[in-house]
Amino acid sequence: MLGDDTTTEKRLRLLQAEFTQHQRREPGDGRTATRTTSPAPLDLNVFDRIRAAVNEVVEHTRTAAPDAGPIPADETRIYDWSRQHTAHLNDERQQARETFIYRQGLEHAIAMGDTTVVCKHPCPSCGCWGLLWRSAVQRAACINRYCVDDDGLSRSWPLETLAHHHIAEQFGLKSSAT
Repeated sequence: MLGDDTTTEKRLRLLQAEFTQHQRREPGDGRTATRTTSPAPLDLNVFDRIRAAVNEVVEHTRTAAPDAGPIPADETRIYDWSRQHTAHLNDERQQARETFIYRQGLEHAIAMGDTTVVCKHPCPSCGCWGLLWRSAVQRAACINRYCVDDDGLSRSWPLETLAHHHIAEQFGLKSSAT
């Protein structure tokens, strides 16, 4: 297993436990319209995000291992379930699985408001440690003024690319250690 095995699980558990609570908003000027229905008891956007993440893991696992069996009742165990049923795959496919899981961990952290997770990765282009999350474009941007694309704009990376580089480095370290 890699160093960040349980981080994605912990983030999903925290997202499920703490961020599904309906957030109360203060009225602006004290006057509000009379409600005809009560608000949902939980934040449906977070619930939908969790459901989409679990469905994505199930689909990815069943593609690699169609006979994977039933999914766990506890949604936070979905990553262990996926690893268990795809442990027989070759190293390339296991690396793809870990990249997928790590990307979801980054997404969970950003959904909880922790955008500092992208700062812990070097820029895939220049290697400097100056990435910042740009929520408007949903990408991590390099702040190195010399790291620009052909149009002169700072390079930006999707979470998938950061996850790929991170997991590839860990698999490389793992294979060179043996």
